[in-house]
Order: sequence, then structure tokens, then C-alpha cells
Amino acid sequence: MTTSLQFANPELLWLLAVLPVLMILRGRSGRNAAMVFSSVALARAVSGRTKTRAGALLFFLRLLALAAFIIALARPQLGKGHSEIETSGIDIILAVDVSGSMHALDFATDTDLANRLDIVKRTITHFIEQRPDDRIGIVAFAKEPFLVSPLTLNHEWLLKLVNNLNIGRIDSTATAIGPAIGMASNRLRDQPAKSRIVILLTDGEDTVNKIPPVAAAEAAKAFGIKFYTIAAGSSGRVPMPRVTPNGDYIRDFSGRIVVDYVDSAVDEKMLQEVAEVTGGKFYHATNKEELANIYDEIDQLEKTKAKLKHYSTYEELFVWPCFLALGLIGLEQLLANTRFKRIP
Repeated sequence: MTTSLQFANPELLWLLAVLPVLMILRGRSGRNAAMVFSSVALARAVSGRTKTRAGALLFFLRLLALAAFIIALARPQLGKGHSEIETSGIDIILAVDVSGSMHALDFATDTDLANRLDIVKRTITHFIEQRPDDRIGIVAFAKEPFLVSPLTLNHEWLLKLVNNLNIGRIDSTATAIGPAIGMASNRLRDQPAKSRIVILLTDGEDTVNKIPPVAAAEAAKAFGIKFYTIAAGSSGRVPMPRVTPNGDYIRDFSGRIVVDYVDSAVDEKMLQEVAEVTGGKFYHATNKEELANIYDEIDQLEKTKAKLKHYSTYEELFVWPCFLALGLIGLEQLLANTRFKRIP
């Protein structure tokens, strides 16, 4: 619920600009005295300083009353309203590879020694922030899939979970793409959303061979679930840092990260089939800029359509400045006929 003050006839407020003109003209013609005498000298002798300002005070009260009447004519209104947002209802599962190969530094630069997973976390953080009206969940997978978060609109909590994604939390020695597709699909299959999508990112190929990824995608298609698949990383030899069991980089005596060059392969054909079967799209990112552009493109392709409805009721307030004006006029007349009464 929101409240606001507005005027039904705001153009009448320009009449307030006349009041300073009246004050100037009044000053030029002279002020009314509390007592009128044929001789100024006689008035100065019998009246005090307070009485000489009586005309100015009474005139000021008339100006205030006139200002209150002008405000009343402009019809001040107190608006009380509320808004309702109708969205198209898009549910999104972010499926993220956290296998050991995500330690690779092929996305790193001289000024940013971030591994693949670090860059992915930054990118999906931005993606989540751009979609405040969608329910989003996260599935992480390596040797087995793991539900990080069910579908939720609590994006603040979701971003904390993204920040805590790390390699090694689950067995990182293999990549279970098929089971990850199955888990992501199961989180969406019974949801009433008009659109249900999975954004699956991996830098490898399915090495568990438990559920064929394409077969899992065909099952997802039956429930109207669309997959966008992203192959992350360069193919061929890539720099792989040596890490401790805790996931920390091992450094040499000069403080540089110790790296080995290993072969990196991603099953692009399989990822493309998964996307095509479900009516989605396949992408390949070899650096952080390309990855960011891919998520931005998906964001535009699956944009939430929001419709805002606003309802307002207004309470008329003109009676209050009217009462104020009448009160000021009454006070002016009372003073003019008592304390500041003029003697002809």
C-alpha cells in the first residue's frame, strides 16, 4: 500500500504567485494603522510600537486566508493505492558442473586469476540479479548431482548458495551429465509455470554412463522443459593448477601458482543434441566475455513478461484549508474589532 498527496487542479496553485505582488503593492500604498488621526505626530505620541504594526499583522492574516482558499480550490487529495504484478511465470534451474576440471585457468587473465567455476559463479550471480520475478533453483553435479536449492524467489539466499559453490564438496573425479539432466527435470516437471527451462553448463563429457544425457533430455521434452546447454572452456591443452585436498592453489617458492597442462575435451555433439531435442539452444564459451554474453542472450530469449496493475482511491482534503481560511478570517476580524480596532 502506498500513499501520495496530489492536487486535482494544480494549475490554480499559480494564483499563489499573486500574493507577493499584493504585499509589494500594500507596502507602496502604506499600512493601515491601529488608530487613524489627522496628524501623524499626534499618533506617534499616543501609540506604542506594537500598535503601529497592527495593520501589517491584519493584512498578513488576510493573505494567509487567501492562500488557504487558493489551496482549497486546487483540491488537495490523499491517494491510497497498491500495485499488482502479473508475470508470465518462468521457472529456471541452473545446472552447474563442479567437477575437478572446473579448476582450469583458461578463463583467467593476468589481472584476474580466476578458474572456470569462479567465472561461472560471477556470471550466474548477475543472471539471477537480472530476474527478480522468476523462481530459480540450482543443481550442482560432478560424479553425482546434488540439489543446492529448490525453486525459490528468495534470491538473496540463492546468491549466498552460489557464492558457496566449491569444487570438492561432492566427489569431483567424474561428470554425471545424464543424472544432472534427470534431477533438474524432476524439479520442474510438476510445476505449474508457463515456461520451464534448464541452463546446463559443463566443461566435459558424461563419464558416469548411468543415464544417457540425450535420453534424459527426451524425457524432459515430454514435460515441456527446454534446455539451454553451454560448453565452457577451451578444447585441447589447458592450464590446470595443482590444488591441496582443501582446494587451495599450490604455489612455488616465488608465490606463483603451480600449473600443469592437461587435455580438455567437451562433448559438444551431445550438448547440442540435448538442446535441440528440447527446443533450446547450444552455446560454447571459451572466455569470460563469451560466457557473460551467452547468459545475457538467454536472459533476453526467456524474458519474463510483467504486467503492472495499479489501483488508487482518493480522499478529498479541500475542507481542511477551507476551515483554516475561515479561521484566519475570523481571527483577523476579532483582532480588528478588539485589540487592533481602528478609531475613525
